[in-house]
Amino acid sequence: MKPFDESAVEELVLRAVMALRPLDAREATSLKFAVEQLKTLERPFDRNANLVHVTGSAVVIGRRGVLLHRHKKLKVWLQPGGHIDAGEAPWEAARREAEEETGLRFLPWSEPPDLLHVDVHPGGAGHTHLDLRYALSVHGDSEPAPGPGESQEVRWFGWQDALTLADPGLRGLLAALRPSGSDPSGPAA
Repeated sequence: MKPFDESAVEELVLRAVMALRPLDAREATSLKFAVEQLKTLERPFDRNANLVHVTGSAVVIGRRGVLLHRHKKLKVWLQPGGHIDAGEAPWEAARREAEEETGLRFLPWSEPPDLLHVDVHPGGAGHTHLDLRYALSVHGDSEPAPGPGESQEVRWFGWQDALTLADPGLRGLLAALRPSGSDPSGPAA
């Protein structure tokens, strides 16, 4: 997708958001708002251009379950993710943020990867995030090793524990991704 063509990426994102089927009532509301915003925002990936902007995050899945980190400011367990840097697509931001926040390397994916979920939530300081979520997988039993300045509270959770602890905006997606027959509590590390 290089060189970066922001308008082409914006169009890909809008089509992907419009094609999603909501997993629950919260996502249905998020999708409706996200489509309205993506159709009108001039620079939806630029956090400085608008109070409403797109962010990218990754739901990290492995043999040990789901990897979550405790957000340093919000003090809740979330998937890794964050703001989009200039010249970056939302899925690239999701991968970069996941690598920075967990210290892990992930399996390759096609570009663009499938959009799994959209959640609209407050981003602090009056901002609203249109969070686009993508799945990332790791090989084996890799231990997270977040870098300095990142939350050091990063760990694997069994599926049930992840569903219990995760932010409400993530629970619908985790419930949909949970493998059938998985251990109700799963291994916790």
